[in-house]
Amino acid sequence: MPTPQELDAMSEEERAAVEAAARKKEAEEQAALPYKWRQTLIDVDISVEVPNGTRGKDLIVEIKKKSLKVGLKGQTPIIEGALFKDVKLDDSTWTLDGREVNIHLEKFKGTEWWKCVIEGHPEIDTTKITPENSKLSDLDGETRGMVEKMMFDQRQKAMGQPTSDDLKKAEALKRFQAQHPELDFSNAKMG
Repeated sequence: MPTPQELDAMSEEERAAVEAAARKKEAEEQAALPYKWRQTLIDVDISVEVPNGTRGKDLIVEIKKKSLKVGLKGQTPIIEGALFKDVKLDDSTWTLDGREVNIHLEKFKGTEWWKCVIEGHPEIDTTKITPENSKLSDLDGETRGMVEKMMFDQRQKAMGQPTSDDLKKAEALKRFQAQHPELDFSNAKMG
């Protein structure tokens, strides 16, 4: 892949051709993996095809904080290696559904995109990810509060109004003034 400077020097058509070739190569590399995967900011879901008639007791599935191993007993693992990032063990699971082992990994730090599942496997360009639309109700309480605050502050700034932090500072100053009427606040500046 060319450097950002080289990309800037290219024509629109050249840039589009380079990016199309990169996307094609990435798709081919991902298709060659022995598993399929998708992700959101908070989790990674992996599916691995296994022979028809495979039962849970025929499998080895080891999900660890920093590694993953999936395979059939007595055979070379289908997936084995260090995970790209840590996962939450208590929230990570696997199931066998017909001919597919489905693995759900909850990201330890649920605010970043993974370039790959296993270190050393082909990477994706995370700058090209378009996240799915989600509803605020899908988020946990803390994350939802943070997103709502950011949305409020963005609307306030767009209207030239004070942000939530500005409003908190003004309220704190007002309380302090009420507690200390002897002080002169006529030249006080917020900042």
